[in-house]
Amino acid sequence: MITIGDEILIGQIIDTNSAWMAKQLNDEGINVREITSISDQPAHIIATLNESGRKASIILVTGGLGPTKDDRTKAAICNFFGTQLVENQEVLDHIIKLLTPRGVVINSLNREQALVPETATVLVNKLGTAPGLLFHHEGSIFVFMPGVPFEMKYLMENEVLPRIKKLFNTTTIIHRTVLTQGLPESMLAERIADWEDSLPDCISLAYLPSPQSLKLRLSARGDDHAYLSQLLEERISELAKIIPDNIYGYEDDSMAGNIGNILKEKGLTVSTAESCTGGNIAHFFTLNPGSSVYYKGSVVTYSNDLKIKLLGIDPQVIAAKGAVSKEVVEAMALNARRLMGTDFAIATSGIAGPDGGTPEKPVGTVWIAVAGTEFVVSKVFNFGDHRERNIIRSSQAALNMLRLILK
Repeated sequence: MITIGDEILIGQIIDTNSAWMAKQLNDEGINVREITSISDQPAHIIATLNESGRKASIILVTGGLGPTKDDRTKAAICNFFGTQLVENQEVLDHIIKLLTPRGVVINSLNREQALVPETATVLVNKLGTAPGLLFHHEGSIFVFMPGVPFEMKYLMENEVLPRIKKLFNTTTIIHRTVLTQGLPESMLAERIADWEDSLPDCISLAYLPSPQSLKLRLSARGDDHAYLSQLLEERISELAKIIPDNIYGYEDDSMAGNIGNILKEKGLTVSTAESCTGGNIAHFFTLNPGSSVYYKGSVVTYSNDLKIKLLGIDPQVIAAKGAVSKEVVEAMALNARRLMGTDFAIATSGIAGPDGGTPEKPVGTVWIAVAGTEFVVSKVFNFGDHRERNIIRSSQAALNMLRLILK
């Protein structure tokens, strides 16, 4: 896959097209070998097309097909394939039909959109003026599409993928993602080493760490979709027995969403008292539709004054132990639960950074507590010195403590 445009190379826009196309191709059993972003200089385009043709049987190119002078892809295409531009009446009629109702006076730039390489198979773009172009060249297929995302998606779904499926025998590729929390990558790899070593050759495993979770992606490749699906389910079931407390969901699940489902099923409620996380746990809960059934609210007591005034924390405890302490965070959780009348309350207090740490409590030190009707539990963590990651990790760790209690 090749994306053309200086706007990508200078960081002005993000290439979301390639990520979307890669998923669609993968779902069809087509392996993506390489994704490249290049400038809109004709010589660079031609050199990249020449190199790509030697690497892959399908080359998908987006960008550079607009009507303005900075869009140079069609000229490079003609040079590469040894052809010339000719007016395509079907494309011209479409352009007139598309633009006239909008009050656009068709000018020379609009008409130039109907100039296409003579040897190309034209893929009419019903959502825009730039058509897609398909070439068969030295055993490979080259497809050129506009870079506008919704136009590219239309062409991929209605023109490109159907043609590719007719031309190639593809294998089945199935991905399953397991979401884990509570074990760093090295410890998780050690814990599941025997299971990983026993995976059949048709299944590969990838570790995908992030501040929010550590994902395990299992990919199965073969010819029998039903067999591969069953095999993946069996292996994931084995994994769940090895790390039962660390798996919190699958695919696009969220920790807060899954906790919410449990609370809703049990008729229970939760509230939050947040200091270093600044309302992020509340945000995670309220991202889920219907969360008002089980999530009642939050108090963000970032300052010590508000910890004292709103949550009733003893100022002498703060003075003696510090705001980032077991005593304070447990009192925050207990008092928040009583204040908001919920079955559970989560509280956080920590040093997110990049400053504010001490030798005894370095940046990244976070105390988390969960209070229930008859208990309060707390735990201290150290998440490092990056502020944003600390907030995310603290939020997920707090949610995970509640999840394990409910479990």
